[in-house]
Amino acid sequence: MRKRRQKITDPLLEALISALDEERVTDGASARLLYSKDGSVMEGGRAGIVCFPETTEEVAKCVEISKKFDCEFVTRGAGTGLAGGSVPCNDPIVIVTTRMNKILEVDLEKRVAWVQPGVVNLDLSLSLRGTGFHFAPDPSSQQACTIGGNVANNSGGPHCLAYGVTNSHVAAIEVVLPDASVVEFGSSEGEMCGYDLRGVFVGGEGTLGIATRIAVRLTEDPPAVATLLLDFSKITEAAETVSAIIANGILPAALELMDKNVVAAVEPFAKAGYPLDAEAVLIAEVDGLPDGVSKEIEKITQLAKVNGARQVRIATDQEERERIWKGRKSAFGAIAKIKPDYYLHDTVIPRRRLAEVIEKVYDIAEKYELLVMNVFHAGDGNLHPLLVFDARIPGTLEKVRKAGEEIVATSLEAGGVLSGEHGIGLEKQRFMTQQFSKRDLEAQDALRRAFDPDNRSNPHKVLPTGASCGEIDSLKEIPEGVWI
Repeated sequence: MRKRRQKITDPLLEALISALDEERVTDGASARLLYSKDGSVMEGGRAGIVCFPETTEEVAKCVEISKKFDCEFVTRGAGTGLAGGSVPCNDPIVIVTTRMNKILEVDLEKRVAWVQPGVVNLDLSLSLRGTGFHFAPDPSSQQACTIGGNVANNSGGPHCLAYGVTNSHVAAIEVVLPDASVVEFGSSEGEMCGYDLRGVFVGGEGTLGIATRIAVRLTEDPPAVATLLLDFSKITEAAETVSAIIANGILPAALELMDKNVVAAVEPFAKAGYPLDAEAVLIAEVDGLPDGVSKEIEKITQLAKVNGARQVRIATDQEERERIWKGRKSAFGAIAKIKPDYYLHDTVIPRRRLAEVIEKVYDIAEKYELLVMNVFHAGDGNLHPLLVFDARIPGTLEKVRKAGEEIVATSLEAGGVLSGEHGIGLEKQRFMTQQFSKRDLEAQDALRRAFDPDNRSNPHKVLPTGASCGEIDSLKEIPEGVWI
């Protein structure tokens, strides 16, 4: 961390140091560079002063100072976001919440835990082991992503098919609003009367204020769990199996699909026993009472065979089950062994059109001579095609950008939506007019301004009413690449 200078000439910097201390505020070049980017492949923005509060009161002080100096602010967690949601534009104060990492209270009787926003997703469930409860949302980045980020993006994960996304698991949120006042949305004691401002805030991508304490609902561990690995000679057969399972009234805890390219990348690392000669593998997990689990295994196996499954393997113990899931959750990291860069998409389409849209995604990649790898939450139609590339090769970024646009258009034409769990951020901001009418967007903007009349909380994101980071200030000569 930057050591305090002999003489500080920036009054904003001085005010923030006075509010926190010199060890938790920095305007150093390295810190500003580090916090100018998130986990997406978008070009970095430009951070201003970076702050590390540890309490609600300190967050409120930082916001109050930003108001006094008429300065924008951006909230930043672990930086694992994939849509540019925490990329700072126009030198805002960056309020980093990773030091707010305490599990404050666990009430198993009420099935609620109060946590700070910097608590890592997986750490929460690990801390609950042996209690009979866990935190259900499990994004692939759960070893690094924070609960605050999950709230901001309404994150999901493989098990959101049966258990729902983050919004279903948040009872209440303490929020510092853009005017620096502190409010609580929702209730950990039961259902709230009046407007569901808690539900409005979840998924707001940091544009409505800063979450400083979160009451998450805890989910009881199921009495029985079974993990199945099904493999197919055609990816369309795997997609049709997914539709058949849901159509027959079975709602598994998870249904995850990976194509042969992903399998080849992750198997050497996970050693899960994925068949390397398969065109696709489908992970199906069912849980509940033992008799019900047995019946669902039997039915899923039958439906899979009818739709072309070559074999159905059931994990025999917890170790085998964990290896199967390790492969799925290591997919994105394993891609780096193939090429240095990837663009991970996030759209949702109707399940009945999975097979059709997947074929079109492959056609789009072939058209632009790009490698595409498919790994996604098949059960709820949440696609995550990865365009794998090397940005150092001239012209490649342009191809990736155009292919990405066509994937979005294809998803929307199929009756889908722009995002399932990654959010809009900067990445999909310009596509919002393709999904929403002008009146829809005006209503969303009116809601946002009800929370933030001066548009200072993570501005220039989500709604297509302002410029992109690249247009706000000249960052680099990449007016197109900023949307990658």
